[in-house]
Amino acid sequence: MSSASPSTAPRSSATAARYPHPAAVLELLKPITWFPPMWAFMCGVVSAGIAFEGRYLMILGGIVLAGPLVCAMSQAINDWHDRHVDAINEPERPIPSGRVPGQWGLYIAGVWTLLSLALASLFGFWVVVATLVGLVLAWAYSAPPLRLKENGWYGNAAVAICYEGLAWFTGAAIMVGGLPDWRIIVLAALYSAGAHGIMTLNDFKSISGDRQMGVRTIPVQIGADSAAKLASVVMALPQVVVIGLLLSWGLQVHAALVCGLLLAQLWLMKKYLMDEVNLLLHPKKIAAIYNGTGTTLYVLGMLVSAFGIGSLLSGGA
Repeated sequence: MSSASPSTAPRSSATAARYPHPAAVLELLKPITWFPPMWAFMCGVVSAGIAFEGRYLMILGGIVLAGPLVCAMSQAINDWHDRHVDAINEPERPIPSGRVPGQWGLYIAGVWTLLSLALASLFGFWVVVATLVGLVLAWAYSAPPLRLKENGWYGNAAVAICYEGLAWFTGAAIMVGGLPDWRIIVLAALYSAGAHGIMTLNDFKSISGDRQMGVRTIPVQIGADSAAKLASVVMALPQVVVIGLLLSWGLQVHAALVCGLLLAQLWLMKKYLMDEVNLLLHPKKIAAIYNGTGTTLYVLGMLVSAFGIGSLLSGGA
């Protein structure tokens, strides 16, 4: 008994060091980040104007594809390629802390990529195309040689396209079983463009660290004040176009609702994002306040627009 005990202990600890704990894997995949693409996916589902009855399993599968698979994969590959920086700045994260040991971060990203494509293949050609584009952008965002995240203009565009436009397109494509109506694609593209501004605000939380590490986010390149003004314009202009389109399609009520949401955003932009002194002193706090208020109104406008085009398409069916 005494000789067996020492021999089993090393094997147990070696196993623990070799394989990641499930809780650490879940932390690596960051469930809190899944909400934006899942919301956009549901906007796509609603915008198709097709009844949910008999399609609940398909919708659930699409939600899994948008959030727990594609978005989660992007988080894993991002943490893998940031592991050396995280070892200095955030050593408690799953990979630098050793809770996801060895190359498991890379393995998980690879497996999730394959699982995403496998699930997408069940929904037809256009869902596979959208998923493939999203996966390519996710890898290009984090991985060399492109590593789009090192320049805010490109990196923010990649994230905005994945989180908003492609997720919206996927939801509609799953519902219609093919290429969505051109008006759905236009709305998805417009809200995707506006999301570039949201991504710029997200970069306010790490201006100092990004500057030290040479990550050229938009706030680092042009300063917090100019970046806030730019983000405001980028978020507002696509919504103005959306309002015009909704009016041209005879959706006056939906256009009025989106207009009201935009006016509330403009008030919040003036209150927070145009405050040069506070932006200089507390950029992280100001961006967080706006993201909790103005960005919420933005995504509500997405849903209103989705209901509008959905009602139009269902009425014309």
